[in-house]
Amino acid sequence: MRRSMILFLAAVAAAAPSFAQGGGGDTITLGASVQLTGRLANTGRYYGDGYALDIEQVNKKGGITVGGKKYKFALQILDNQSDVNRSVQQYTQLLSENKVNFLLGPFASDFALTDSAVAEKNEIPMVQGGGASTQIFSRGYKYVFGTLPPADDYFASTIKMLQKLEPKPKKFVLIAADDSFDVSVAKGTRKLLKEAGFDLTLDKEFRENNSEFSSLLSLAKSVSPDVILWAGHETEALNFIRQSKSLGVSPKMMYSFTVGVPTADFRSALGKDAEYTFGMTPWLPSASLKDDYFGDAEQFNKMYIERFKYPPDYHAASAAADVEAFAKAIAAAGSIEPKKVRDELAKIDFPSLYGRIKFAENGQIHLPQTVIQIQDNKVVPIFADDFLNKPRYPMPPWNKR
Repeated sequence: MRRSMILFLAAVAAAAPSFAQGGGGDTITLGASVQLTGRLANTGRYYGDGYALDIEQVNKKGGITVGGKKYKFALQILDNQSDVNRSVQQYTQLLSENKVNFLLGPFASDFALTDSAVAEKNEIPMVQGGGASTQIFSRGYKYVFGTLPPADDYFASTIKMLQKLEPKPKKFVLIAADDSFDVSVAKGTRKLLKEAGFDLTLDKEFRENNSEFSSLLSLAKSVSPDVILWAGHETEALNFIRQSKSLGVSPKMMYSFTVGVPTADFRSALGKDAEYTFGMTPWLPSASLKDDYFGDAEQFNKMYIERFKYPPDYHAASAAADVEAFAKAIAAAGSIEPKKVRDELAKIDFPSLYGRIKFAENGQIHLPQTVIQIQDNKVVPIFADDFLNKPRYPMPPWNKR
């Protein structure tokens, strides 16, 4: 599947002529460096696939009208192999050698943080849906826009839900990786817990891409927590849960993870051990999310599965929204001149399959997170502003499942 995806993207890129920004032709080329291989490829694929599908759909709907002339989107994707240094080099290449018109983003905040500096330096707009860290948006950049909600707020709906659950938790453990996204999550979560009247019993950081959690689990077990809030990448989350079971460590009431829980791969990898796990998502494939290109989010979900043979999650929907943001901004600008498109990106406000796309002054979008839980091998929406379904709470210990 991954090899066929790379070949598909290469074909798309090869079929589309590249030209200098603001040049002639009837093609507008979007470029990105994405994790198609390497340790982050399992999530990176959502971006390569989401970009490709949405570009195809925009083109099917007639493309973009600019100054009375029809343009089609083309896509150039380079595989950064999950290497942040390679990613920076490739974004430089996309602009200096490949002459793409505009930039789409990579997955992961550490990548978006460094790659977006290339866009800003060259004054070429980048819309990225893979980085949520507040570091990305606190530098005063004018050419960088993001469609993931702020990392600081990822646990906001979870904490709001916990205030309404009985029995009420008292002992909280926060475990987060040391990359820019998870540092932002941890910083925001500490503030949110304090505002909600909850105290942190244990607050620990681990090195990104860690696979050994026995020491952290022993520490967590020693404080007998009611709730564990965990922030890291999906592979790390899987290792944490597997080792939790092996060591017989579980919180008395619940644990929640920033990543993995919305995906079919997470449930497939853990099987029954995924049950009771909480997470969050800014997107679910609802028909209520209307869209100019797919009709609605349900149709996007159906077309995505048909094309790529696996279901999308919010990463793929965010990627699609990135493409649509460019389509709307370019049409509104009536130009492919980067500054004019940048100015229109700052003003756009439209409904999409992902949700309302309207960037704040710092370039980041704000979308609420829905609390989800895995129940009977399905992702069940549990809480937004209020309860949507009944949570399975408190969670039983491993030896009573």
